[in-house]
Amino acid sequence: MSTKSRAVSAKGVEEFKTYITRALPLNAVITCADNTGAKTLRIIMVSKAKTRLSRYPAASVGDHIICVVKRGPPDLRKQTFGAVVVRQKYPVRRVSGLRVCFEDNAAVLVTPEGEMKGTDIKGPVASEAAEKWPRLANIASIVV
Repeated sequence: MSTKSRAVSAKGVEEFKTYITRALPLNAVITCADNTGAKTLRIIMVSKAKTRLSRYPAASVGDHIICVVKRGPPDLRKQTFGAVVVRQKYPVRRVSGLRVCFEDNAAVLVTPEGEMKGTDIKGPVASEAAEKWPRLANIASIVV
């Protein structure tokens, strides 16, 4: 019989994380919700995505993604940037039972250090993204 207890791991008690359906697969074209000048972004990689073998990774609200600017100024086009998804069309279920969905899929560009490239966010930001990324919550005009 094993003598090892299953009480608390070395990292401590992990907080309760709600499941959010990953609705934005690779190659999805989403809008850019900041004032950097980029209009549309294409998802090329989802950071820290754990999936099944041979399954394409997908992103949801609050995830960090790697994307390419598809429409925008020439100095930004065809370059890869990090971004954070702030809205998704597919409904997100909250712990209270409320389901929240937005009109579009949107992300904001961020630097490798986690700072925002722009100074303003157009439209609302999901509270799931605001909890993970406090700097987005400071700049956001509306957190839903």
